[in-house]
Amino acid sequence: MNFVESLLQEHMILAWVTLILSFVILAKSADVFVDCAVDLAYALKIPKLIIGIVLVSLATTAPELSVSFISAIRGKPQMALGNAIGSVICNGGLALGLTGFFALSAIHVTPVVLRLSGGFLVLVQIVLFLFILPDLTLSRPEGVVLVVLFVFYTYLLLTGAKRGKFPLDEDFSDAKKLLKYSMPIIGLIFTAALAGIIIASEMIVSSATVIATSFGIPEAAIAMTLVALGTSIPEVATCVVAAKKGHGTVAVGNILGANIMNICWVAGASAMANDLAISRKEFGFMFPAMFAVMAVMLALLWHKKRITRKKSAVLLTLYVLYIASFFVLFGRG
Repeated sequence: MNFVESLLQEHMILAWVTLILSFVILAKSADVFVDCAVDLAYALKIPKLIIGIVLVSLATTAPELSVSFISAIRGKPQMALGNAIGSVICNGGLALGLTGFFALSAIHVTPVVLRLSGGFLVLVQIVLFLFILPDLTLSRPEGVVLVVLFVFYTYLLLTGAKRGKFPLDEDFSDAKKLLKYSMPIIGLIFTAALAGIIIASEMIVSSATVIATSFGIPEAAIAMTLVALGTSIPEVATCVVAAKKGHGTVAVGNILGANIMNICWVAGASAMANDLAISRKEFGFMFPAMFAVMAVMLALLWHKKRITRKKSAVLLTLYVLYIASFFVLFGRG
């Protein structure tokens, strides 16, 4: 993306046009992506919540993985780890907040999945914290452990779904009649929509970074906030579209699954490529912020097992406070 950013730096108007067009492409791609995810749920006779946690989350975390992995290879561990943790905070505060705000009605959460995914999310946060605490580094062996935990989590979800541990709120009796296309066509459209999401996200990151730099915003702030926000846009867009279409369970499942993947898959795989080291100041800010946002998110999800607009306002306020506090601490370099 260096060539693209250089080109945009020379033509600032082009950077603004690219940013706007990328948002348009992202919105349309997310719309198609959600429809395909729901079709896959019916075709495979798997609850939409499980589709959201596994398939949609794996797809929408692709930008985080690519950015963090490349950053690790290029010797930019702060960006790699900051992007992963920043995306967790963005998903919990911004994505879930907007999801609840735009939902047609209150989003109900399946208790058994909340216990499994919520409990696992707490576990991997603690594991990541304990790995980095002694030497402020996430090493290659520790990255392997996180990836293994992710594989184990996915196994638990899929086997639980097959054994009927998760209640089905869908009627699969007429599944074939509800499908607009055949499975191969659905797969092709799904892949094309995912490509649109990833490409648009990358262009948003590049154009927004150029624009932010032109206003004199420090690079550290760009790496830990703007890049994290940019790579989280697929989750945000997909969840908002899902909520507006009445598929709130897909959105909640996507957020829970994406946060677990950001810790286990994105940070873990990036650490396997290169040790991820951060400064004590970054460590002292990112982890308390992540723990606070995730604790509030899980508490709100657990309370009456639903997300309302009032709860969404709390999450959005938390995210705004996170951004503001970041610039207070790091805005001057």
